[in-house]
Amino acid sequence: MNRVCNLLGIKYPIIQAGMVWCSGWELTSAVSNAGGLGILGAGSMYPDVLKHHILQTKLNTNRPFAVNLPLLYPDIDQHIETIIKEKVPIVFTSAGNPSIWTAILKAEGIKVVHVIANSKFALKAMDAGVDAIVAEGFEAGGHNGKEETTTLCLVPKIVESVNIPVIAAGGISSGKSMLAAFALGAEGVQIGSRFAASKESSAHDAFKQKIIDAKEGYTKLTMKSLMPVRLLKNEFAHQVFEAENKGIGKDELLELLGKGRAKRGMFEGDLINGELEIGQVSANFDQILSAKEIVDEIWRDFLFEKEQLNQLKF
Repeated sequence: MNRVCNLLGIKYPIIQAGMVWCSGWELTSAVSNAGGLGILGAGSMYPDVLKHHILQTKLNTNRPFAVNLPLLYPDIDQHIETIIKEKVPIVFTSAGNPSIWTAILKAEGIKVVHVIANSKFALKAMDAGVDAIVAEGFEAGGHNGKEETTTLCLVPKIVESVNIPVIAAGGISSGKSMLAAFALGAEGVQIGSRFAASKESSAHDAFKQKIIDAKEGYTKLTMKSLMPVRLLKNEFAHQVFEAENKGIGKDELLELLGKGRAKRGMFEGDLINGELEIGQVSANFDQILSAKEIVDEIWRDFLFEKEQLNQLKF
């Protein structure tokens, strides 16, 4: 049996990324009900809001689900307390050192998966005792690696470096790209952008349409001096690009970013002055589908493409 499916208790090795302002209980439960793994994006939730979404997820699915926990979250101890108290079965950690919380979570019977973007942190995560790793390439939306290593280069390197399951992320939105990730040694895929534009996503409809309308070259990795993030190009992103070209420092960049910029863009629909985080793969799909339609289509196409390759003669 596929190690990722066995570890997480899911039907298909298709994992929805825990994206800020997009991954509420509606999307999480829908993906889990479709046979994948739905993940709540705790990075944009206050502790009481996370508890509400966990409870709603439990009411709407009896299948495994997870919480994505950015380790730099300011009130992380409260999130950890809620996760343990509500018996969340799986936690995906990111943006920080997994050694601090992994043992605590695992002592409570919680599976822990950590997101990395280079071999150094993959080995640290494995040493910390995580159960699996997400290898996220440069193509991905949201927070990203400073090294700008693409998924095609990153995944096989990580697979060679660790002895635990590797989940590929970055630039994946179809059965064909999923099959490519498996050819590189991954045993599962994590998909963000495609689900960000799903019917159940909590993102604003205007942002969803902006994702669907995106073409090649519409995104760019930026803010590497703070926390690298891939942005859809708009007026705010242009201001960031210009500021970075002028060589402004972290403090000035933080002032330009301000507070609530991602919420303003992704959740409230300000397409001009909001922060619009999304992956390069947004240029590869053009429909807003339900989470079930997305999971079913990806799995069906994965099997079809696999069979097509099997029929090739060399």
